[in-house]
Amino acid sequence: MSLSSAISNAVSGLTAASRGTEVVSSNIANALTPGYGRRELDLSSRLAERGGGVSIDGVSRTVTAGLIADNRLALADVGSTRTVAAFHATMEQAFGTGTEASSLVQTLTDFESALTRAAARPDSEARLATVLDTATVLANKVNGISATIQAERGKAEQAIKNDVSRLNTALEQVAKLNAQIVTVTAQGKDASSLMDARQAIIDSVSDIVPIKEVPRENGRVALFTSGGAILLDGTEPARIGFDAVSGITVDMTAASGALSALTLNGKPLGDPQKTMWNGGSLEANFVIRDQIAPAYQQQIDAFARDLYDRLSDPAIDPSLNPGDPGLFTDSQGAFSSADETGFASRIAVNRAANPETGGQLWRIRAGINAIDPGSSGESALLDRLGMAISTTRSPASASLSDAPRGLQGLSADLSSAVATNRIRAEASAMQSSSRQSGLQSALLAEGVDSDKEMESLLALERAYAANAKVFQTANDMLDTILRLT
Repeated sequence: MSLSSAISNAVSGLTAASRGTEVVSSNIANALTPGYGRRELDLSSRLAERGGGVSIDGVSRTVTAGLIADNRLALADVGSTRTVAAFHATMEQAFGTGTEASSLVQTLTDFESALTRAAARPDSEARLATVLDTATVLANKVNGISATIQAERGKAEQAIKNDVSRLNTALEQVAKLNAQIVTVTAQGKDASSLMDARQAIIDSVSDIVPIKEVPRENGRVALFTSGGAILLDGTEPARIGFDAVSGITVDMTAASGALSALTLNGKPLGDPQKTMWNGGSLEANFVIRDQIAPAYQQQIDAFARDLYDRLSDPAIDPSLNPGDPGLFTDSQGAFSSADETGFASRIAVNRAANPETGGQLWRIRAGINAIDPGSSGESALLDRLGMAISTTRSPASASLSDAPRGLQGLSADLSSAVATNRIRAEASAMQSSSRQSGLQSALLAEGVDSDKEMESLLALERAYAANAKVFQTANDMLDTILRLT
């Protein structure tokens, strides 16, 4: 080998070692950076005609596409299950659990106990006032549950709006990065950092909808939902639309047109197309808004109706005519079975029994429509009101099972169902989170291994030293030759 060839080899080795050190340093520095793909220096043997040594062919970005795809699907599952679990947890708080003073079961128990105590002393205005107070608390509790349900529907509506905005922004960013990657690659430059940024953006919205990435020519990628909806395939991303309302009331539904559905490039999605968006927080919030929350509303409306029906029965309060409201009313009027939707938000204690609104407490003892107080020692109506609550009967509402039970049993069943839903939803969320954590750990393991990178750094240090030694030896030989001449 000639002296010039030796120097050329050494120079190429020094250059490769230097560049390799930069690559390893970048890997170590970005080991925990989201979306970062491990870099590897691509080397090849240089032709002898060019003096031998090594050539730097470029830097390759190594990622495990299968793990990334699985992790994105897992992120969508986590987004969906966590959203539903959070909703059920809120509903459990609204209904209350066990013997909490503010729970539905306990407020009903307090009302029933107040009736029992008042029946023992029907002449006591203090005990009649307690009946009125506990009835008011019970009505307010039912109102509050209904209000919470609608508030959660409103939160789901705003969450959909935010998800759509995030998704549109991310798709636009990916489209721009696609174009930049094509340009940089065409110039023969390294586009790895742009690919890192693109991967991080796609990962950041994978909780909204399950995303599948398909490679295209020149480093571009196309994006689809796991159901097949096209998000990006070309230079222009799809445009997802959603018109959010500022507040949601009980009567507002998607079927009536009062609530918006998704649009894709300005066109409403039909039922078959909607299934393409299943999975992720976007679908979960639609399910909460249009299915789960309305189902809870139907149940609390049915409970309010059963409470109303039991205490407005002329057989319980003979002062009432058929159809008259009893101790509880529908916004101070009579309830109609055709208007059950939203009744829980309207149920209220009859003003006729409330002295603060011009009523008389004795009506709780003598009858809502009684013409006079009657005997102050008469407890028959109070006894019948208490028995009406505990009497086993089938609810009139079609929203509940027709299994006979008392009102306490019904309230306990509703609260138990809410708690069960919360437990199941949280278990599902925990399972999804565990799976995603496992995939994330696998991604990290397949990514940058700091120990291996340090080993590579030591090898590069030795290679650098060896090439430097060759270069130094060649330099010494040249100095010797020059001295001889």
